[in-house]
Amino acid sequence: MSETRRNTIRVLVADDHTVVRQGLRQILSKTPDLVVVDEAETGNQVVEKLQTIQIDVLVMDMEMPEKTGWDVLLDLKITHPQLPVVILSIYSEDQFGVRFLKAGASGYLPKTSAPDQLVEAIRRVAHGGKFISPNLAEQLVHTLDKDSQKPLHEILSDREFQVFRMIASGKSIKTIANGLAISAATVSTHRAHILEKMNLKTNADLTLYASKHRIIS
Repeated sequence: MSETRRNTIRVLVADDHTVVRQGLRQILSKTPDLVVVDEAETGNQVVEKLQTIQIDVLVMDMEMPEKTGWDVLLDLKITHPQLPVVILSIYSEDQFGVRFLKAGASGYLPKTSAPDQLVEAIRRVAHGGKFISPNLAEQLVHTLDKDSQKPLHEILSDREFQVFRMIASGKSIKTIANGLAISAATVSTHRAHILEKMNLKTNADLTLYASKHRIIS
């Protein structure tokens, strides 16, 4: 194998919008050490493709059909714990950046980021580092300093946060259970814990809270 081949960073791009995937491929094609080896348009496709191809970095949209980026990330913590994942999102870093990094992502970038920032992020995480922008670094420090004052949704576990977003988006208990491959009773238990931790009473309260804090669009 040539030295160039060994030093190439293999990337899987996952986004449900063809234009976005093509744009990412075009950006990365201009960089000799990065190559897009495949694309995925749903969360399930990401999981399937990772069973047959070898990559160095996964660049993944936060919101995708079937399995969201959040769902896939939680799955990868079990199946591919060493795979670096860079999350791309329409949401700013102050909304989800810290949450995704704590859940195991190696980097988080808003889709408004400059192309060279994405390239830098991929290179850094491919070599075992974390990509944290100055803004996100400040948030992480603030989180450590002000832990007792953090928003209510920040005290939820990863699974509770996942269920919280799905409930707030209007999904039924049965739909959530099917999507997460857990029982309806387990979903109901998570819901009860979420309401208790956040001091809320109803699904409508969860939706209102999520909208207010821009957790759902």
